[in-house]
Amino acid sequence: MSYVTSGTDYARDDRYLTDRITADGREGHPVAAGRYRLVVSRACPWAGRAVIVRRLLGLERALPMAVAGPVHDERSWTFDLDPGGRDPVLGIHRLREAYLARDPDYDRGITVPAVVEVDTGKVVTNDFDRITLDLSLEWGAHHRPGAPELYPEPLRGEIDAVNAWVYADVNNGVYRAGFAGSQQAYEEAYGRLFAALDRLSERLSGSRYLVGDSITEADVRLFTTLVRFDAVYHGHFKCNRAKLTEQPVLWAYARDLFQTPGFGDTVHFGHIKEHYYRVHRDINPTGIVPAGPEPAAWLAPHHRAELGGSPFGAGTAPGPVPAAERVPGPDRRGATAS
Repeated sequence: MSYVTSGTDYARDDRYLTDRITADGREGHPVAAGRYRLVVSRACPWAGRAVIVRRLLGLERALPMAVAGPVHDERSWTFDLDPGGRDPVLGIHRLREAYLARDPDYDRGITVPAVVEVDTGKVVTNDFDRITLDLSLEWGAHHRPGAPELYPEPLRGEIDAVNAWVYADVNNGVYRAGFAGSQQAYEEAYGRLFAALDRLSERLSGSRYLVGDSITEADVRLFTTLVRFDAVYHGHFKCNRAKLTEQPVLWAYARDLFQTPGFGDTVHFGHIKEHYYRVHRDINPTGIVPAGPEPAAWLAPHHRAELGGSPFGAGTAPGPVPAAERVPGPDRRGATAS
């Protein structure tokens, strides 16, 4: 995470590296299997989007993934999950090294997700908003058979519109509340957040998914915030009008997605809690990580299938999670409850 403050208001530092990796290489970075490495942390909701989209589209072999540990210091994310604390492919201890390889004077956020070119060791892009769209639109030659359309052309206008206000008031809204520097800034962010959640509840009361009859980019982007809500945002960020479990429509919707292969099987609740509660010492000075909530609740029946629609549209579910990428969770079956 990288942020700046404007007075007492939280503002995300959005000066990203916006180079794109495209099918025709028009910006100097052509799509090629094995040429790049997707660097993520399972703690980070922005990286979580890329992990989910990569899995849904079946890009595990074409775009290998490096997973940084859940805790970082002021310098950068580290690869402390790997033997010797070094990514085995890039050969670096800190993600910062890949940013400085691109620009020795780099002075912006060392953020995930980041796509690194393996041969040069340089970050190509950390533009989280564009990364997942390009995985859908530019990496098609490497999609698995049956990969879903997450950004279908007829729905892009509506998806973009939904994503815009969900980003402003929900995805980033929880941070605006959590890092507010004044009571007024906090209450303004809090009000916008819960107004948006109410709007989402109304929208989803009669529709299984946010846009159309199957999962799209919009659902992926909302899910990564909802899955962290009770574990982190409700208490740690003071977003406490109601827990997710106390919002019936959103709770059922989130469980539906969690139980869909490609979503819950990418979530590491341990990493999520360890990151927020140990890194944000200005909010949680003791660094104590809470033991709850109980993750098994995510497997309760949701009955969302009664609203119609199909998770993958004309496509199919992704296969089992590769052994090297499995995470601990309530179970690993990937089965969808009804």
